[in-house]
Amino acid sequence: MARYTGPVYKKSRRLGFSILENGKELAKRPYAPGIHGNDKRRKSSEYGVQLAEKQKVRLMYGLNEKQFHRLFDKASKMRGNAGHNLLFLLETRLDNIVYRLGMAKTRRAARQVVNHGHITVNGKKVNIPSFQVKVGDIVAVKENSLEHPAIREAVETTLNRPAFVEFDPKKMTGKLVRLPDRSEVNQEVNETLIVEYYNR
Repeated sequence: MARYTGPVYKKSRRLGFSILENGKELAKRPYAPGIHGNDKRRKSSEYGVQLAEKQKVRLMYGLNEKQFHRLFDKASKMRGNAGHNLLFLLETRLDNIVYRLGMAKTRRAARQVVNHGHITVNGKKVNIPSFQVKVGDIVAVKENSLEHPAIREAVETTLNRPAFVEFDPKKMTGKLVRLPDRSEVNQEVNETLIVEYYNR
């Protein structure tokens, strides 16, 4: 299954969840798209609820089905809670770190910034969005991309950054200080349902 590149608002309304994490998609019409979108009588099965939860997280981080399943397999082999491990692996992807540092306005934009070779990790150019950033790694904008208008605008308009990253707007460099706490990752996500979905 290919990565979804269609309208995000439509998917957000279908799932009843803000994929962009800003709530704008659901502000005007907080119900599913289509003629029967506002019909309250529809009920989901247990499987449907688990599937919807998996789709929420997969679309939020912009992964295709194969990537997401592979990441879950990796998380389930790690020590500790498989659901928490999955979220931490997703949060430490390079495209997500670029987004968290405020170098891009959305995760989609962050993926593009990485793909186009504007980002370095520990001084080396990395253009793979799925690259796993380790604690202490220095993520920076490449020297000849420092004046890139989209990156500059994103940095200037980002007011809040999570506590697990540090960013220097003068040098345009950031660092993953530590792994995120579960409380710092979207609280609307129920990772237990994703574990149940894959273990059914």
